[in-house]
Amino acid sequence: MKKIKINKSLLPALLSLLVWMSCDDTAFLTEKPETFYTVDNAFSTSEQVDQVVLGCYSHVRNMFCMDEENMTFYAFGGGNGTDMFDMATIRRSTRFNDYGIITTSHEVFNNNYSHWYQLIAKANLALYAAELPQITWSSAADKAYTTAQARFFRALCYRNLGELYGGVPIVTEITTSPRYDFVRTTRVETYQYAIDELEAILGDLPETTPVAGRLVRGAAQHNLCQLYLDKGLALEAESKSGEAKTAYERSISYGNDLIGGSTYSLMTKRFGTRMNENPDFYYANTEARQTPDHLYSAAGYPTEGNVYWDLFQEGNQDYQQGNLEAIWVAQFDYAANKAEDGHARLQYTRMYGPVFRDPLSAHLNGTLEDVGGRGIVEVMPTMYTRDIIYEDKWGEDLRNSEAAMKRTFLGNVETSEYYGKPVPWSVIYKEGQSQDAIDAAVTQCFPVSCKIFTDRYAGLSDGQNRSNLYRDEYLIRLPETILLRAEAKMRTGDDAGAAADINLLRDRARCGYRVQASDVSLDLILDERARELVYEERRWNTLLRMGGTVATDRIKKYAYWDDPRATLTRNFNLWPIPQVVIDTNKDVVMEQNPGW
Repeated sequence: MKKIKINKSLLPALLSLLVWMSCDDTAFLTEKPETFYTVDNAFSTSEQVDQVVLGCYSHVRNMFCMDEENMTFYAFGGGNGTDMFDMATIRRSTRFNDYGIITTSHEVFNNNYSHWYQLIAKANLALYAAELPQITWSSAADKAYTTAQARFFRALCYRNLGELYGGVPIVTEITTSPRYDFVRTTRVETYQYAIDELEAILGDLPETTPVAGRLVRGAAQHNLCQLYLDKGLALEAESKSGEAKTAYERSISYGNDLIGGSTYSLMTKRFGTRMNENPDFYYANTEARQTPDHLYSAAGYPTEGNVYWDLFQEGNQDYQQGNLEAIWVAQFDYAANKAEDGHARLQYTRMYGPVFRDPLSAHLNGTLEDVGGRGIVEVMPTMYTRDIIYEDKWGEDLRNSEAAMKRTFLGNVETSEYYGKPVPWSVIYKEGQSQDAIDAAVTQCFPVSCKIFTDRYAGLSDGQNRSNLYRDEYLIRLPETILLRAEAKMRTGDDAGAAADINLLRDRARCGYRVQASDVSLDLILDERARELVYEERRWNTLLRMGGTVATDRIKKYAYWDDPRATLTRNFNLWPIPQVVIDTNKDVVMEQNPGW
């Protein structure tokens, strides 16, 4: 037994304290703080309520634009584990398609679920504060817009929760005490709640706004197009085909509002900050040797810019900058990041970028622009994403042009036989060598999209290292609305209409291959989404919302590694409700999703 040693010099003070505490007067124990904030008195101005709404924007930016480096964001934001993305050899510990180790307690499921409810809590707080009697608004319209934004965020959460987890508890008020009795809704009910929220606020959202990044009506209309499509799929799963068709028709109607309206249109001509420029690179692997005679163009390998490349150049993303296909855009800025934000950057080069320097150091090395910057390949594109969707169509699509998808890499090591010349992909992929060498090369080296790197990185004079992009990022771009409408048309049997929608994108991309009604299929829709929206869409949402065995079939078909082919023995079209959620909801039984 341990003996407690008491400092004898403290005994008089301790005895005095005990005598004092034994007195009848215990008022000294009652807390009387000078200020004690609650949700009812913490707010005094409408600007403070708007700050909560701004916190919702920040939350969405962090979730959708992979602000954090962890498995949750690699899966939700990066598509890790889907048909489109897998893991490099050096990142196998963070793989997310080995179902021998994925359980209902996996951090991806837990953290993702938690993030949505954290955002719901912020939205609910803003809505509660907006109604406090002490808050004065400059106008009824100002209050209506503030609350409309909060309700939009809440609807966005339930759309994502419904797509990923199915029916979930609907929480519409702030919670001030622990609850253990949450009740799941159905998937259809979850979608319907989000639909009701968005339809209620359409009139309170402006058509356009002078403030880049703020919500507009088009963002709600796009989400309604997606939600009615989601609802139709869920109704079909319940064998309610008549109701499903009505939902698909509503999806098409909301798509029409955006696609056929006067506000948005596809960008078909070069525009913006670099409309008169072409991308160019130095093939010297040290900055000291980056002189004009080492440019790709000088070596005889010029790259021609195009409108698709323009879409992803710094300063070109916002509607306010003349980009008519930008519906909702997350805001990033180098000056803000440097001054105070610390999160106003896209870590896409770092997280998505290839690593030529390790498996191919004899011919390609370094971390400069010519090899895609300073990538560490946290997530890598599968062969489906990088090659299969373009097979036999290499030069017939601006989305696969050298400007948009860099496939030509000139040797930058002076001792290499390929110095200043294209390194063949057979060499890059180490064909003929051991399987380990091939796996390392193929999973770390790949074509680089203009969406994840640039030939002109910001902040280099301040010590930046080509890891980050400082451009705004699309949260909703009109081509996705077009693809949603195409899918809804296909599901109503209008294959000709679906083909026409897909051809809108192919015409803009100057494709030599157009779609006929007889070509239309679910695989075609998914392939076109991969071409147009690579590094933009949330692929897990897309695959899971489609139901059936779409997700499991495509994961097993296109995964680079054999993990899912060996371990994915169950069918699922939903992520599991996190086990911790089920376990702590002790007063009401919460059922787990099928397959888990």
